[in-house]
Amino acid sequence: MTSAPEEAARPATADDLPQIIALAGQLRDDMTAQRGGPLWAAHDALAPLTVTALTVHATDPMLATLVGTLDGHVLAYGLAHLEPITRGEGTLGVIDELFVDEPARAVGLGETLLAALVTWCRESGCTGIDATALPGDRQAKNFFEAAGFKARRLVMHTDL
Repeated sequence: MTSAPEEAARPATADDLPQIIALAGQLRDDMTAQRGGPLWAAHDALAPLTVTALTVHATDPMLATLVGTLDGHVLAYGLAHLEPITRGEGTLGVIDELFVDEPARAVGLGETLLAALVTWCRESGCTGIDATALPGDRQAKNFFEAAGFKARRLVMHTDL
């Protein structure tokens, strides 16, 4: 009898950075192909990830750099940051990127990674967490809604 795959989430190490960069390339390809994706890539996405940038990201206490593993193999990553609420009290956790490689999407790895990011935000004193789903990305919207997220703002846009 085969045992179920073991999923886990943990802080990224230096050895994980090349895999995060490869997964980030897949995320950018996937997102850019969607409605709203080209502007997301040009305006909202993080700068292209490099080993140097991720090394800084992983050591900054205001930033989270986590990986999701399946049987010890890195197949997902999540990046988040803390953002003070400008005209009020508290801190907002912002999930900048969360990506799970296609073969690992149906086994709960994304949920495990999201739970670790939520824990990091909670332990960092956040009063809420934001994450982004592009218009029409029903899979991402359903994923976040299943974890208790709700839309709090819709951004309307027109190309000129």
